[in-house]
Amino acid sequence: MGQKELERMKKEVKTELLTHIIPFWIGMRDDRYGGYYGGLTYELSLIPEAEKGCILNSRITWFFANAYTLYRQGLFTEEDCRAAGYEAEELLHEAKHGYRFLKEHCLDEKYGGVYWSLRADGTSADQTKHTYNQAFAVYALSSYYEASHDAEALALAFELFTLIEERCIDEDGYLEAFTREFLPQSNEKLSENGVLAERTMNTMLHVLEAYTELFRVTEGAEEEIQVERALSAACGESLAVLRGRVRQRIIWITEVFARKIYNPRLHRQEVFFDAQYRSLIDLHSYGHDIETAWLMDKTLEVLMDRDIRKKISPITRELTAQIYQTAFDGASLANECECGVVNEHRVWWVQAEAVVGFLNGWQHEPARTEYCDAAVAEWQFIREYVVDQRPGSEWYWEVRADGTPILGRPIVEPWKCPYHNGRMCMEVLKRIDAK
Repeated sequence: MGQKELERMKKEVKTELLTHIIPFWIGMRDDRYGGYYGGLTYELSLIPEAEKGCILNSRITWFFANAYTLYRQGLFTEEDCRAAGYEAEELLHEAKHGYRFLKEHCLDEKYGGVYWSLRADGTSADQTKHTYNQAFAVYALSSYYEASHDAEALALAFELFTLIEERCIDEDGYLEAFTREFLPQSNEKLSENGVLAERTMNTMLHVLEAYTELFRVTEGAEEEIQVERALSAACGESLAVLRGRVRQRIIWITEVFARKIYNPRLHRQEVFFDAQYRSLIDLHSYGHDIETAWLMDKTLEVLMDRDIRKKISPITRELTAQIYQTAFDGASLANECECGVVNEHRVWWVQAEAVVGFLNGWQHEPARTEYCDAAVAEWQFIREYVVDQRPGSEWYWEVRADGTPILGRPIVEPWKCPYHNGRMCMEVLKRIDAK
């Protein structure tokens, strides 16, 4: 794949981010009760009374914070934003809007942690405390700190990190779901495919992602007096001590992935586990594997630890190669394979992760030019079939292998947000520039 094709993809992705995804999510802002509306039907009818998922609002906060950071880094300009109908500073305004909602409504002042969901008016609805949800709040707060330099947001991120490490684990690793008071409860929220998991690959992956972001954005922040003051007041410890703890947990998670999550015989991750990390189902989640490959590589870049890289890099290479060989048909990625039966639907987030994962694979193994070709082909499939061209819409939830949309799936709901597709766009802009 030549540089010309890569530059064309970069231009198209930039246009999609600036003129489609960003304006759509600005339009989902709730100025009455705060946060962002929780529902938009397939028929494009807003559901103002829909519950507001705290994961949804954390991810939207993360999205706008990162979009603003990209602007500050020069990957697009004020003129680009104005041409799309908004000012660049509106991106930070949106991030602040999400941050205020997260701080004032999603956080439980009495017992700590983040609720699962809120009513439309911002009062708590589902008071479940889930480790996955806590992790995404850490992720959002970390990125918001990078965009805004708000020390209070960073202090909240470290408070949630401490809460996860003190209340969401046992001697073997991360647990999943808890009551409001952090008593363990069953894990329906992150269990699928007919099993009830006590541990999941998905939760551990996104704890890793959140901790990596927290560690990354605080490099060099020891020199900021307001940061040390905020952390001393909130956590009673210095940034250096807290960062050291985050780093230790990142290393521990990579060890667990290598020893218990990754299946070297099948060159894939297992997905759902009992308390002893015994796999509960024969399930190959294609999207999670390609996502893990590039997120793990990002963690390695942030850690800069030669021994860990030596152990983990072969796994990320194997995950990428296996997905390319098993799940990619030359244009797009199938969803998953359960007990030997492939789900051929093309889900929006799986396609987005495939673009980044294949681009990442090529950048780490330049001789594997087929990965670069796959990233470009996957983007073309997304642009033609997954992006919903109807005015007032964003991306379809899922389409068939031939690109026809699956009717009835909502455009916005608690899991459908700009996290995967927005992140894909930003990663393409950063990676093609770097290459």
